[in-house]
Amino acid sequence: MAGTTRQQKFARLIHKELSDILQRDKRGILDNAFITVADVKVSPDLSVARIYLSMMLAENKNAILEKINTRKKEIRKALGDRIRNQARIIPELIFYIDEVEEQAQRIEDIIRNLNIPPEK
Repeated sequence: MAGTTRQQKFARLIHKELSDILQRDKRGILDNAFITVADVKVSPDLSVARIYLSMMLAENKNAILEKINTRKKEIRKALGDRIRNQARIIPELIFYIDEVEEQAQRIEDIIRNLNIPPEK
């Protein structure tokens, strides 16, 4: 996690609150998909937050991301209601699909399938 201490604290706050908002999803945004906030990166002026979402059991990740993006205003409003006493501005939210787990799985599969002869 790069950035200043202020950015890191603000990113942790957003991470915690957004995780709770998405977990308690009462509006049906996520279609019962299991989604976690993998990482949050905040711009130096704290006006933009890039949120990386991990969608482990989701069938169509892009469709879920589109649904989240169409409800971005509601999510930002819910975030604002939670952090308004701790933050001066509520950042613009930009959502991304976190593909670290899939890449790690691909690398693990490649390593598992290597045909390495035993050493003599």
